[in-house]
Amino acid sequence: MTTFQDARAFLLKHRTDYDAAVKGFRWPDPVPFNWALDWFDELAMDAEAKDRPALWIVDAAQDRQTKLSFAALSKRSNQVANFLRAQGLKRGDHLLLLLGNVVPLWETMLAAMKLGVVVIPATTLLTADELRDRLDRGKAKAVVAAEDQVAKFASLGAENIVRIVVGPAHDGWLSYDEAAKASEGFTADGSTHADDPMLLYFTSGTTAKPKLVRHSQRSYPVGHLSTMYWIGLKPGDVHLNISSPGWAKHAWSCFFAPWNAGATVFVVNQPRFDAKGLLATIGRCGVTTLCAPPTVWRLFIQENLASFKVALREVCGAGEPLNPEVIDQVRAAWGLTIRDGYGQTETTALAGNSPGQKIKVGSMGRPLPGYRVQISDADGNKAREGEVALVLGTERPAGLMQGYQGDDGKLSGAEGELYRSGDVVFEDDEGYLTFVGRSDDVFKSSDYRISPFELESVLLEHELVAEAAVVPSPDPIRLAIPKAFVLLTSGAERTPETALSIFKHLHARLAPFKRIRRLEIVTELPKTISGKIRRVQLRRLERDGDREDPLRGREFREEDFSELVKTRGDT
Repeated sequence: MTTFQDARAFLLKHRTDYDAAVKGFRWPDPVPFNWALDWFDELAMDAEAKDRPALWIVDAAQDRQTKLSFAALSKRSNQVANFLRAQGLKRGDHLLLLLGNVVPLWETMLAAMKLGVVVIPATTLLTADELRDRLDRGKAKAVVAAEDQVAKFASLGAENIVRIVVGPAHDGWLSYDEAAKASEGFTADGSTHADDPMLLYFTSGTTAKPKLVRHSQRSYPVGHLSTMYWIGLKPGDVHLNISSPGWAKHAWSCFFAPWNAGATVFVVNQPRFDAKGLLATIGRCGVTTLCAPPTVWRLFIQENLASFKVALREVCGAGEPLNPEVIDQVRAAWGLTIRDGYGQTETTALAGNSPGQKIKVGSMGRPLPGYRVQISDADGNKAREGEVALVLGTERPAGLMQGYQGDDGKLSGAEGELYRSGDVVFEDDEGYLTFVGRSDDVFKSSDYRISPFELESVLLEHELVAEAAVVPSPDPIRLAIPKAFVLLTSGAERTPETALSIFKHLHARLAPFKRIRRLEIVTELPKTISGKIRRVQLRRLERDGDREDPLRGREFREEDFSELVKTRGDT
């Protein structure tokens, strides 16, 4: 039988030998296994690991830092688990987690896993309407939230759920601090099975509402052995992943992958992103491995990288392709090559440029150990260019989601012979994959996934908007920003006043990372014979910068309006 410990040790042994790792790796057998109890707590008792920092948070604004060892986090998560149990939470219940990068986030995640409680991670940028959707469709029985999030719940009818605030108790909210009074010893109520649900992510798709991606007690904890391998993590590493809580990449590289390796999760909280300050902290604190989205790398190279003395061994990028200029500048300054990787909320890292391997600029690497990837055309046949698909059946990877959860609780999307990712790539003769684009219209802005349909639904609620199409518009920092082509109702005028009214409507309804930054008010939208808007044609207009096309209208930018910039609330 292959255990989690066996599989982990094998990948660490072959950390730079891709061929041996792919050939010999086997996922652990799907036996009862609770990662928080059977692995994390094991590290907390290991003579070499127990006193090693498991979590290290630097708060730049307060000029302070917090370090917690594996042993300390094990005990504290036990206390939180006992506290949650005392509030009536039990195996299978759902908990909405609404915190920033603070210690209680990691404690609560571990505690929920120990209890068998399903966590719904959420970003603190969500609006009240978006939170209502997560409470309703996520069937949350409890919420653990930051103090600045409490006001959003005033109109949500959440009185019947357990409400816990990281801050003082008030207005029906229990204080998280009460957990410190609970016992440091924890006893599970029974075995944790491999297919027990553990995480429920809301992810943008091509429909009006986000899909619910369900992961099991096996798929993310065990599945992220592939992510550990791609990043190149080793025991004792200090790993910084730049990602926001609530998104899958945070769980990837601020939780499971580093702790699978026995490394330290390193976090830097800044009031506003400051590349120079972050680079100085990376050097001062001895960070050894770094993963960041291309947006951050583009900001890094605006600084004099060579002047920052760092202890970095591995540097990675994820979320979207990196351009060669960024890779070249980092290599020139530090002698390190940024290694790209690929995966989804629905998976762990499934392809990547692993340590010690030849890197092809522009490629996201090759399939990682444990993943059998097939490039498929529209009919499911093998192709050189086509959709990334995962072979299921007896070769189903441990890191694949259980499925998309419907309102009736049933799962779909990850059954049958293949899982189809929706991402199109080109495969070369050596098996390296190069990203081509989405098979649907979802796109990335910074490291956030944007659903055009979701934004268009909000636009159409404005009284002057008759039709709308949202596409990515090229941006030097974010790679792309959401732009809307808007057709107005009869009689409405294409004026700055109209544009401002629409922008204000969007500001009131959308979280900052989703906001439409540009509007182009047009007199016609391109459509198919069946009446569907041809976003692909509009995307091409934006990509090529063609201002002479007859489809062009009058463009307005968010930054044209000073009152919007003052209240924008982003970085």
